Amino acid sequence: MNMRSIKNFLKHNFLFFTLSIFSVLPLIDLLHPGLPVTHDGRDHVARIANFYQNLAEGNLVPRWAGNLNWGYGHPVLMFLYPLPSYLGSLFHFLGLSFVDSTKLVFAFSFVASILTMYLWLRQFLSKKAAVVGGLLYGYAPYHFVDLYVRGAIGEMAAFIFPPLVCYFMYKLSQKNTYQYLLGGAFSLAGFILAHNAVSLMFLPMLGLYAIYLFWQSKNRRSLLLVFCSVLFFGFSLSAFFWAPAFLEGRYTLRDIVIEGVTQSRFVSFSDLVYGNWNYGQSGEFTVQVGMLQWLGVLFSVIVLLQYFKKREYERWLILGLLFVFIGSLVIMLPLSQLVWDNISILQKFQFPWRFLFVTMFSAAVLGAYGFSFFPKRLQTIGLIIFIIMLVFTTKDMWYAKTYVERPERFYTDVFHSTTDTGESAPIWSVRFMEKTPSAPIEIIGGEGKVTILNRTTTKHEYEVITDERMQLRENTLYFPGWEVFIDNKPVTIEFQDQNNRGVMTFFVEPGTHTITVLFTETKLRFGANVISIVSLFVLIFFGIFRKKVWQN
Repeated sequence: MNMRSIKNFLKHNFLFFTLSIFSVLPLIDLLHPGLPVTHDGRDHVARIANFYQNLAEGNLVPRWAGNLNWGYGHPVLMFLYPLPSYLGSLFHFLGLSFVDSTKLVFAFSFVASILTMYLWLRQFLSKKAAVVGGLLYGYAPYHFVDLYVRGAIGEMAAFIFPPLVCYFMYKLSQKNTYQYLLGGAFSLAGFILAHNAVSLMFLPMLGLYAIYLFWQSKNRRSLLLVFCSVLFFGFSLSAFFWAPAFLEGRYTLRDIVIEGVTQSRFVSFSDLVYGNWNYGQSGEFTVQVGMLQWLGVLFSVIVLLQYFKKREYERWLILGLLFVFIGSLVIMLPLSQLVWDNISILQKFQFPWRFLFVTMFSAAVLGAYGFSFFPKRLQTIGLIIFIIMLVFTTKDMWYAKTYVERPERFYTDVFHSTTDTGESAPIWSVRFMEKTPSAPIEIIGGEGKVTILNRTTTKHEYEVITDERMQLRENTLYFPGWEVFIDNKPVTIEFQDQNNRGVMTFFVEPGTHTITVLFTETKLRFGANVISIVSLFVLIFFGIFRKKVWQN
């Protein structure tokens, strides 16, 4: 490549390089040794360690965390977004520690979210406006709250996907191709796997965007079909996770734990305008939208007035985004209490301020449109001033409160937590165990000898020798899927005995026996796995024969 080619390359990609640099800048603090002290960071590392152990043992869809809950195990992996754990496991497989792998998931998610927003906005706005939108999205205070205060790895990963899904929807509205359908389906599936609750929250907004694209399309019949295909494949590819997580939640304390949580979690409008940066718990950390985000929304109103009689499609898009922005603010205020009380699905989101996810997305797009109002001759200096102001107003948010260094075994050995607030605990169990069991399996009735033959996350094998009928207590929390076999024959399990609440007990007859305690896939989980696998093969089939299929 000659010098002239290099200059042309840099000229056409300068803004992208600038965006990339400022995407990394707030992450420098993560280079500090150890783990940032956040609300959930430590638990995420332990969860990823248990997730990786499953993968190493051949469980491609990890559902059981064997070392959590004081060693009694826990079904938390079944209910909490697996995509960040898959990413963290990949980084660990490549040689990073579990702590560094977790930090890299946070860093990757932050950078990727900014770049995907730029990618989408670049399709219909100028490069400079797309940069503004990408940075407004990435530099939103709530983004830094998730990164350095809450340690919300699922939401961090979820930020990647709304712009990415919108990008593929937009491309499909321009040209119906297999590649864009594939991208849209996997992006939607990735969104669901990154954070099931947030993806559900954002789904109506994707629906509104689909209506907008459908309205301005000349080939509406084809676009309707392809959008339905994206929706179908997005949900079917991720069915292995969301179907069991949703339907088997009735076996957990989820509805009991989250009931009434919203009563004390509403925010005031003044806090949405401005709040001091701090590292407090829920109700204490800042929930401000962001100074420049507010400014961008105000500028978008000017653009709306400018477009109102000139460009029909843009005015409706901006008007819709303003409606979403205002709606997301209102739903976080106490005046929306009646709505939360009567729409039960909102309880799944737990915290009203979680709608800041929608707020920051709409504010970023509106801000990009607001910047596009500037005359072209002023946009370069305007972009420079914008970046300086953005850095100045957020620079104090780029740091963790402190860091803690622990040995790797702290996360890989028995962990004294469930890594959630107890909502995933089985309804027949206590919310949290309080001490480590004395042994994986105990004799609680009769006499005999028990020898551990083999023990993995989902398979425990023992040899039992007894001269009398004996009762054993398997110190593993029961959840549908656990079965006990004596000499390869299933036996009855008791798990609601008040003296052994939540764990499995069973009887063994006199003699020498081999006992296998196995965590299996229920019919529901198996069916969900089949749906995801079949959907994947259908997409592969379309890929191989796409010319014939697509043309027909």
